[in-house]
Amino acid sequence: MPRTDPNRVTLAQLQRRSSRTSQDVDEGATPTLRDLAEALSFSPDDGRIWLGDQRMVLWRSSTFGSLRAELIARLGQEQARSLLTRVGYAAGARDAELVRRTWPDSDPVNAFHAGPQMHKLGGIVRPEAIAFEFDIARGSFHADFWWHDSSEDDEHIAAFGIGTEPACWMQIGYASGYASAFMGKFIVYREIECRATGAGACRLVGRPADEWEDPELDQHYFAPELSAAGIRRSLAEPAIGVAARPRGLAPAARSGHQSALVGISSSFSAARHLIERVAPTPATVLFSGPSGAGKELFAQTLHAISPRAAAPFVAVNCAAIPDTLIEAELFGVERGAFTGASSSRAGRFERAQGGTLFLDEIASLSFFAQGKLLRALQERRIERVGGSREIAVDVRVVAATNVDLRAEVRAGRFREDLFFRLNVFPIALPPLKDRRDDIPLLMEAFLRRYGEQYGRRVAGFTPRAVQALLQYDFPGNVRELQNLIERGVIMAGPDEPIDVVHLFRGGEMGASHGLSPGPDGRLTEHAALAGRRGPAAHGGEPHADMYRDALVAARYNVSAAARALGLSRAQMSYRLRRLGLL
Repeated sequence: MPRTDPNRVTLAQLQRRSSRTSQDVDEGATPTLRDLAEALSFSPDDGRIWLGDQRMVLWRSSTFGSLRAELIARLGQEQARSLLTRVGYAAGARDAELVRRTWPDSDPVNAFHAGPQMHKLGGIVRPEAIAFEFDIARGSFHADFWWHDSSEDDEHIAAFGIGTEPACWMQIGYASGYASAFMGKFIVYREIECRATGAGACRLVGRPADEWEDPELDQHYFAPELSAAGIRRSLAEPAIGVAARPRGLAPAARSGHQSALVGISSSFSAARHLIERVAPTPATVLFSGPSGAGKELFAQTLHAISPRAAAPFVAVNCAAIPDTLIEAELFGVERGAFTGASSSRAGRFERAQGGTLFLDEIASLSFFAQGKLLRALQERRIERVGGSREIAVDVRVVAATNVDLRAEVRAGRFREDLFFRLNVFPIALPPLKDRRDDIPLLMEAFLRRYGEQYGRRVAGFTPRAVQALLQYDFPGNVRELQNLIERGVIMAGPDEPIDVVHLFRGGEMGASHGLSPGPDGRLTEHAALAGRRGPAAHGGEPHADMYRDALVAARYNVSAAARALGLSRAQMSYRLRRLGLL
């Protein structure tokens, strides 16, 4: 039975759900506060905190207060308010997307209620719903909340005392961004009471922007022009001492190439920046890094953003060609050069004329082949096997290695002169475990690719699958992650999210531990391993009796039964329906 996406329900369904209110919140339906807490994971070993697949940062409230005070002092209150409101708006919209993706079967009322609960989980404010009601089909929306113990107010009052203007700027932006993403139209919250003005608690009311009187009083804080003007004035002052940013576009943008490279981590961004710098030149590039790190993909992108993009990109896996054939493969063969050479054939250098020749696993070349390659790089001329004339080649050589070539030189297995000829512009690619910020982006990219390739509609990932992937060490790097996601797309049922049992079926997981908040709020250790929790412990799905027993024990509360088995409510519902138990 197909799952209903709460943001794509039919008009008839929405009409039946009209005037949904705070009274409709099902405290046992996902996502509960416990579900949200379980999606929060701490990985002390690598210094990362995750909420679902989003990286989080834990910092002192006073640190935020210092930043806020600096912005006000530097930009002025109006500009600082605009900037912080828009930052909050972006955070709220991202959290709404996270809830939709992680709990796709959640009732719209509970999905909306998750926004304030996430603020509560983050220690920012303690929300109390007075009333809210909405109708997605008609576009009507009204929300009224008390917000107790606002950290933003605490810091504002500490810095500036009690004043005449409300001060929960980021929280106003967050609530507006979450509700706008949830409703699909611009929702504006207004703070009608605030502790920063002397009230006992903050009170926020949200409505569609066009239903407020004098909406411009709030809307202009969401416009980037207000804070941008203040920032431009500040940057123009000599005291800042900031050099002007270059106006030119990066080579990738100039060429219009849409790269297949995916990542935002600092090490990934550094490598991407280096290929953009070297792309306009003919310099030889040497990629180093472990197998599966994406060296060939980086080489292809380097070619695509270079002036040679219209010419061929030719790749050679040096380890896959026998020593007796490597010279013929690289430089070509003249007819009659040896038995079986019945016709002349161009080698890889000639085929890459005007373009790029990518030599993967360069360290596997024999000393003889290394000498031939060195001459070709020095002279820019080659001779076919059995030939007597030199052929000029205009080829950019890009090499890749998964071993330390300097160590190979010291061991006498690689020519030093060839190493220095290749090492003109070295670029090191890190293993995936050192660029964990990129894992969520790669997961989504591979899920989209294989969903389209295999015609499968997969409902994202379960929270524990996300935690497992974020904490796994990936000895096979990006290639292994790609294989795991492909396997998950194949294994998961229609409209079912990918779970740990779909991913780790070949003994890949090692000991990988993290911390999550327990029922008492304390951090407790958990193992994000296949087979450590719930049905995956059996190496597959449990029998119908196990589902039935869990359902009876939970008094037919599907959410509670799902938690007992370590499943999401969506998974539990799907399997119960498939087994005829629901």
